Amino acid sequence: MRPDISSAIAAVEIASLTKRFGTATAVDALSFTAESGRVTGFLGPNGAGKSTTLRALLGLVRPTSGTATFDGRTYEQLEEPASRVGVVLEDTAFHPGRTGRDHLRVLAAAGGHPDARVDEMLVLVGLADDGGRRVKGYSLGMRQRLAIAAALLGDPSVLILDEPANGLDPPGIRWLRDLVRGQAKEGRAVLVSSHLLAEVAQVVDDVVVIAGGRLRARGTLAEVLGHEGGGAAVRSPDSDRLASLLTAQGAKISRTGPDELLVGGMPAARVGEVAAAERLVLHALGDRSRSLEDAFLELTGEPAAPPPGGPSA
Repeated sequence: MRPDISSAIAAVEIASLTKRFGTATAVDALSFTAESGRVTGFLGPNGAGKSTTLRALLGLVRPTSGTATFDGRTYEQLEEPASRVGVVLEDTAFHPGRTGRDHLRVLAAAGGHPDARVDEMLVLVGLADDGGRRVKGYSLGMRQRLAIAAALLGDPSVLILDEPANGLDPPGIRWLRDLVRGQAKEGRAVLVSSHLLAEVAQVVDDVVVIAGGRLRARGTLAEVLGHEGGGAAVRSPDSDRLASLLTAQGAKISRTGPDELLVGGMPAARVGEVAAAERLVLHALGDRSRSLEDAFLELTGEPAAPPPGGPSA
């Protein structure tokens, strides 16, 4: 029986979560929520504490302090947790000798899900014609689809996806994007951890960024990107003079080539006005909006590489 999402789990709640392994602190007083009906991107560099946070949420590691709960209850306290929370972890394992269909049947029986859900999920994830094949013959992308099918067996109210695009080809990534958005539209809280920032930016409503186990940013995608982060890309034979003029007006300048500049905090129209007032020649000029990758690198302290080729004409 399909659970009533409106009365089931409302959100993921991480409150002052801290986890230490000996003298090493993996997660440090982390707090955020993932709301129902929204996709939350959970981002951070390798070693940031994302996996530890997810494992604490799923009861796989015990927090040193703080809580990781579903609407105030830990995973262990949930009734029928497999029907409440669907999970795809990056290291999901399969019995290689089982067929995809039998893998789901075992999970359906263990979770008390109707057997009919097995074929429904195989169709949903595009494995209807491959359900009778042994998993050892599946590609990485097919295994990832099978893991997603397993996560959805119980028609959960919360969906947690750790690197869900792993092994998927471009059509598969588009399919995943539509699936994730569809799950949120049906009222589920979807928490996605991924390194594919450009893809994450296309599906998330909210973003949580951590580094070194600590929270660096949280909010809607627009809030994390920030309106002030936009700017312009410009190419000019008078780039030194132009850079000086723009800096004097408060713009942040970085050079990406002998005559190429990235201008932070100033739109292209204003850059053009400054250049025109001084009769400076421009060979290219365009707005440059701040990407999720830009924001991520700033927030986590990673150096951003200049774009290849500079601004386009």
